[in-house]
Amino acid sequence: MITQFLNIKQTRILVVFACIILLSTASNLMAQNPIEKGKGLCDPQVRVYNDKVFLYATHDATPNSKVFCMNDWWIWSSTDLVNWKYERTLKPEETYYGKPLTSCWATDAAYRNGKYYFYFSVGVTNVGVVESSSPTGPWKDALGKALLPDSLTATEERDPGILCDDDGNYYIIFGVWDFYIAKLNPDMISLAETPRMIVLDKKLGPYGLGKTDDKPFLHKYNGKYYLSWGCYYAMSDSVYGPYATKGSIIVKQRTAQEFQKELTFDRHGSFFELYNQWYFICNDQSYPGSNRHFRNSVISYVHYLNNGEIDSVYIDTLGVGRYDAKSSAIQAENYFKSVGVSKRECPTGGFEIRDVKDGSYLVYPNVMHLKPKSEMSFHLSCANLSGATIEVRANNAKGKLLGKCNIKDTGSWTNYQTFTCQLNNKSENTNVTLVFRGGEAELLRLDWLSFK
Repeated sequence: MITQFLNIKQTRILVVFACIILLSTASNLMAQNPIEKGKGLCDPQVRVYNDKVFLYATHDATPNSKVFCMNDWWIWSSTDLVNWKYERTLKPEETYYGKPLTSCWATDAAYRNGKYYFYFSVGVTNVGVVESSSPTGPWKDALGKALLPDSLTATEERDPGILCDDDGNYYIIFGVWDFYIAKLNPDMISLAETPRMIVLDKKLGPYGLGKTDDKPFLHKYNGKYYLSWGCYYAMSDSVYGPYATKGSIIVKQRTAQEFQKELTFDRHGSFFELYNQWYFICNDQSYPGSNRHFRNSVISYVHYLNNGEIDSVYIDTLGVGRYDAKSSAIQAENYFKSVGVSKRECPTGGFEIRDVKDGSYLVYPNVMHLKPKSEMSFHLSCANLSGATIEVRANNAKGKLLGKCNIKDTGSWTNYQTFTCQLNNKSENTNVTLVFRGGEAELLRLDWLSFK
């Protein structure tokens, strides 16, 4: 009798442990941010080559260090922004520096004329460059000396950022507090001009008014130049400036509790585009297990307001490239891939998908917690008299048809209604693609979607 009781008790304990493990596994599957948590992957700079994402990063080596201990640089890759693969380590001994270093600081990379270039900071003193025929190396020092030597300018020669402009010219930006920019020669390993200081109308950063920060970065969107330092940014019509400061894209009300400890400090971010979606990736030192000298990286969707300014980003554990069917709504603009559509502000707030034509489609992979034979809803407006049809397909635009939603004219582009259809899905985790069908002209404007 006692043995039987013990067996029942042991079985219950095992069941409890199994449930804990399953819940933990589910939690890990849900948790995208930080990416590769607990590894010291920081100062992330992303470049996209042939639809593959390459992350050039620094590496905080010691979890409990009281100072920065950064012995090398890292290259990681991803095709979906969810699963990341370690590719290679670049050691300072492999560069012109030629010996160990504990201040392997911020980086960036570029591609031109069949070669890949990896720019890196040797502490606060200078910037070097290595080259390769592959985005992951192996690397060869291109100069045998620094590209940006110490005392080249009045700022510290560190934290490089590379911009490829629409005309094919490349620029390098660098510095702390004051930022300097110079055009690169076609060889990508020499300067075409003397660096010039960028003028800001107002200095603002995590230290308050009057100061910027380190790690400048440049990107271009819709004809405008965006200079950023961490999560703060400024805009200009010219790559050389002057730039008008706009503020921080990270705000408390859109940042999950786990990431609020150091809200705007040391974000060291960069922007990139993949499949017609923009992202911001940056440091995080507030998530449990991290600190000022052992940081993680987090990633968020980026949306531009109609006036060109950047909307505040959301930072949460779900991250990007995956979706939770249990959430009340999935904002349509947070797609992973879009073809034949545009993204604009919505009259009711937030953003919406516009310019939807016959054959346009949106991809939302990794939809989790999807019930079998789910009900799917779309909040949208339609001023097309012929209406439209939304095909819900598995995996891609030619995948298995899971359901159809017939859309009727709602009377105007500002009159939003909710349309619902039944899905014939089985899996709890599904890659969902929305394919839009109809006649000529714009079919509909999609605000959000949801599952039930």
